[in-house]
Amino acid sequence: MKKYSELSKGELTELLEQEKKTFQKFKKDKLSLDMTRGKPAKNQLDVCLSMLKILSADGVDFVQGGQDVRNYGLLDGTPAAKELFAELFDVSPDMVIAADSSSLQLMYKLVQHGMQFGFLGERPWNEGKVKFICPVPGYDRHFGICKAFGIEMIAVPMDENGPDLKVVESLAGSDDRIKGIWCVPKYSNPTGVVYSEKTVERLANMKTAAADFRIFWDNAYMVHGFYEKDDKLKNIFDAAKKENQNRIFTFASTSKITFAGAGIAALAASKENIAEIKSRMTYETIGPNKLNQLMHTEFLKNKDGVMRVMKKHAEIMRPKFELLVSMLEELSELGVGEFTRPRGGYFISLNVPDGCAKKTVALASEAGVKLTPAGATFPNGLDDRDKNIRIAPSVPPVAELEIATRVLINAVKITALEKLIG
Repeated sequence: MKKYSELSKGELTELLEQEKKTFQKFKKDKLSLDMTRGKPAKNQLDVCLSMLKILSADGVDFVQGGQDVRNYGLLDGTPAAKELFAELFDVSPDMVIAADSSSLQLMYKLVQHGMQFGFLGERPWNEGKVKFICPVPGYDRHFGICKAFGIEMIAVPMDENGPDLKVVESLAGSDDRIKGIWCVPKYSNPTGVVYSEKTVERLANMKTAAADFRIFWDNAYMVHGFYEKDDKLKNIFDAAKKENQNRIFTFASTSKITFAGAGIAALAASKENIAEIKSRMTYETIGPNKLNQLMHTEFLKNKDGVMRVMKKHAEIMRPKFELLVSMLEELSELGVGEFTRPRGGYFISLNVPDGCAKKTVALASEAGVKLTPAGATFPNGLDDRDKNIRIAPSVPPVAELEIATRVLINAVKITALEKLIG
């Protein structure tokens, strides 16, 4: 198979006409397929359905930590929930706050606390201009939090080991207005990259101009591998020297383990940070939904229980990713697509020729396949090269995913051919 760049203008024009005919056939099929967000499919949500019976079973013990979980109290979560997440984070339970379903809400609240109150005696962030380092392509909701608070976002490119550390270290070390960095360190959204050991160590210990610099370590996919041999991510708390422990906030939830809309979430941080966060939480809430935490911990039990559930998820997800990767190889062979081949997580990152992403997404939508908006993986939706597309293959069944991918490939071919022909 020749690359498009090796063909004559006449050959390119002939191929374009063929692809346009294929596109019209897709339109006639009146497809309605959605790959916009990384949501669990219905059969994934069914994996933990039996969990709902736990609270109605005879002999349920509602007392944890000396308190009835049906009542007020346990501000930072049930002891069992904290212990479960402590095992997953590989930290001590007194470094954990177990909360309600959304880890994103925890991230939002901590940015809000930084803006309004500051951290550990430092001045509130909103007393001056605030900036965050944002590895790209990255998670659009992280960028949305920054936008909501008027935080300037500095895009830093990702490579196969994580964010470009030379750039990150230079920025963080020279500007005290830079207060944080967003990281999805394992099966990163959307590239699927796992941060290398050296990357984790350097991030944890790099010099920062701001004493109150924070790493927002969104470890959303820490147990979401597809294969028996899992990729290892170094524990950032183990990597950090004692004087740098306070800069780390790490997050996770069971949203893609149990129920996406009704899981439990957690934050892990230094004991000093946890004490301060709890002091502020006193005015926010009486406590989380501890019945939901009880239900989860009785069902999952421990990390081994979580991994048993995740094995079932992997059996559902792995064929979808393998199909998508095998089909996208055609774009690579034609020289019009570069994509990641993740071993876990929820996304594949596709780079098309410069200037082609928005048109590709629009064409796919016209043919009945909805994709994440082009540019969403960059701060303020601005991909200067207009080349990155995030693909979320989790929801469609395999048969529908195959059709959706054919539509996507067709759309990429059309936009690439038109650009080459000029």
